[in-house]
Amino acid sequence: MKKVILSFLSVFCFSGAINAQENLTYQKPPQEILELVDVPLAPSTLIDSDAEKIVFLYRDQYKSIAELSEEELRLGGLRINPVTNISSRATYYNNIQVKDLLADEPVQIKGLPEEPRLTNFSWSPDESKMAFTHTTSEGVELWVADFKTATAKKLTGPTLNANMRDVINWYKDNSAILVKMLPQDRKKLIDTETSVPTGPTISVSDGKEAQNRTYQDLLQNPNDEYNFEQLARAELVKVNLDGTTSKWLDPKMYSSISFSPDGNYVMVEHIKKPFSYLVPYNRFPSESEIYTKEGQMVNKVNDVPLIEDLPKGFMAEREGRRNISWRSDAPATLVYVEALDGGDPEKEVPFRDEVFLLEAPFKDKGKPILKTKDRFSGIIWGDNNTAIAMDYWWNNRNTRTYVFDPSSPKKAPKVLFDRNYQDRYSDPGSFVTEKNDYGQYVLKLSRNNSFLMGDGFTPEGQYPFVDKIDLKTGETDRLYQSSYNDRKETLVDAIDLEEGKLLVRIEASAEYPNYYIRDIDNKEDLTQITSFKNPFESLENVSKEVITYKRDDGLELNGTLYLPEGYDKKNPEKLPMIVWAYPREFKDKNSASQNTSNANDFTYPYYGSPIYWVNRGYVVLDDASFPIVGEGEEEPNDSFRKQLVANGKAAIDAVDALGYIDRDRVAVGGHSYGAFMTANLLSHSNLFAAGIARSGAYNRTLTPFGFQSEERNYWEAPEVYYNMSPFMHADKMKTPLLLIHGEADNNSGTYPMQSERYFNALKGLGATARLVMLPKESHGYSAKESVLHVLWEQDQWLEKYVKNREQTESNIQQATPQLQN
Repeated sequence: MKKVILSFLSVFCFSGAINAQENLTYQKPPQEILELVDVPLAPSTLIDSDAEKIVFLYRDQYKSIAELSEEELRLGGLRINPVTNISSRATYYNNIQVKDLLADEPVQIKGLPEEPRLTNFSWSPDESKMAFTHTTSEGVELWVADFKTATAKKLTGPTLNANMRDVINWYKDNSAILVKMLPQDRKKLIDTETSVPTGPTISVSDGKEAQNRTYQDLLQNPNDEYNFEQLARAELVKVNLDGTTSKWLDPKMYSSISFSPDGNYVMVEHIKKPFSYLVPYNRFPSESEIYTKEGQMVNKVNDVPLIEDLPKGFMAEREGRRNISWRSDAPATLVYVEALDGGDPEKEVPFRDEVFLLEAPFKDKGKPILKTKDRFSGIIWGDNNTAIAMDYWWNNRNTRTYVFDPSSPKKAPKVLFDRNYQDRYSDPGSFVTEKNDYGQYVLKLSRNNSFLMGDGFTPEGQYPFVDKIDLKTGETDRLYQSSYNDRKETLVDAIDLEEGKLLVRIEASAEYPNYYIRDIDNKEDLTQITSFKNPFESLENVSKEVITYKRDDGLELNGTLYLPEGYDKKNPEKLPMIVWAYPREFKDKNSASQNTSNANDFTYPYYGSPIYWVNRGYVVLDDASFPIVGEGEEEPNDSFRKQLVANGKAAIDAVDALGYIDRDRVAVGGHSYGAFMTANLLSHSNLFAAGIARSGAYNRTLTPFGFQSEERNYWEAPEVYYNMSPFMHADKMKTPLLLIHGEADNNSGTYPMQSERYFNALKGLGATARLVMLPKESHGYSAKESVLHVLWEQDQWLEKYVKNREQTESNIQQATPQLQN
């Protein structure tokens, strides 16, 4: 009875009245938070391959709820606006500027459309122009910006079909663009809300295992199939830069298009029937065909069936050709991979995958050039005698990097690196690439040497580096290493390693990231090329540091600690605290304990961040380490709850030992898997005063064929699914929990139903909880009205149940006898 009374009081005190809660309009957070939310964004940046010019793309930080309320169809894993024929969740930009890298000010691109809604940006091969789309109320137009004249012009009317993406593909001579257009024979869509069914929807199992993740937005009936086909169909049209057009291919459900490096051939993939109600469109049947640049059929190079019944395991693959792409250092050669284990990770074989080359006219079987011990993950082409290949294996978190000779398949490849990919301290970096004569990125080579750029995480801090590597011996020579301790330097691109020129980005916690040219032979030679200002001035003087601490089993953890401006560490006041985290699984303690946080990261309070509350008088421990480790035969989730609670206790103990917090006033929060973490922590510990859980999943039996990094299904590990499900332990909830979820969540497994059912369980059992469902919002939140309201909800919850916890509990105790009477 007491729990029921507490639940009632929490709702009453929060909103004033039950009806007021039900009819609540969008609210705004207090000024300390609002001034950090409603600020203009610095532009996104696109830099050409020669680092000669930089393009600035401007956009509003948030959409409006009116934009999110535009018509939307959810079909086959896609979300489509059927009026405009583009993703209903597209991010739009509203202005373009360009600047020579060393110029003082950018130049405005003139002639842009009124009320621009720009996206799908694509450099021309010579990088003198950029194509993009503009979405009007009627549809999608093709536009192109010329950087020499700083002008833009429209090439087509609102006739593009951007529903399946990959809508813009340049011809290699820069003269024209191959685009997807709405077909002339498109039929009217079925209104599924008012149409009369002609029969039931039937699905069939033929005895094969088909263990698929819990996908959303799938096709559900024949009407959905019909609408999907109409929206996916397009005809391919060549659009010249003078605006003239010619049809290139008849309508099909085209998914991807790619020109060969020399521009003489085009690989076109299209989807075909039968469709599926179990998997999204990228696992529907498909065909890949090669055409000449004039649109003449050369050969079909792949025919993929419906993929519903893969073998078990994260490393499962289908049989047949996959990962078909163009070899970037050759005029027109295809590369593809085939599984040597039948795609079944449980088979014991010496090699998992084999790589093949297929030259024009692209017939018969390709020439084998490489076998990989584990699952192939990519190739960086260099020249006819040198290429880099990678493989990986999820179960042991291992990856290998090979150097091999594509022209001599019998010559054994050399393994350059064989390592745990979660071990960030041993990461050798990424190979430096450069554009070749075909305009393709290939391995940068200097005789027998190549180059690596790395993030440079070490036990002492982060120091990004450039290494030269001898591909024959595997020996490395360090050419440059950042020496900053008070700033963070990110190596963006190698402009010219012969001249020692790097494009870098430098920032500090209160210094907005800007771009510079670094001379690695003279560390004092640093040329600034952008001058973005810090829009979050009220955070400039907050205290920020990365703290390290240990779990009760000795595992070293860390988190980024924020203290309010002017906080006196010598005479500390015990403040309330917010811990924000996201659990991550590891197969070894060494990787789990590594510190990859940097206190010099610019403090950017995006919509989902807890950092806002440092200006409301809270201590904030952000990105706190919550590793879940399972070594050897033990899987991480076998002891998930125990490790979760140990992580939470270690975080509180560490900050409490500094004297900064009142450990009775600590909140925990997270988004998605972090929300799942939060609900588990509140159910299985007494560590926290309140919790915030956004867009989570709480009943793992609703995701029975795996979730997050758990590949066992429910029937193989029922106790794991039960023990990890907060829903199953709703009767243990003893702490106020705020649940927030987007009504249109499209993330695998995090159906809105997860929060609704969990809240109903908590309410039925008398727990203190509040459920906020956000209209039109997906897994992340994008409308300004929604974001401001979420911040208001979180602030109200924290003020009541954390900062003013004693007063709230006192008010409840005083009111309890009256309610009982």
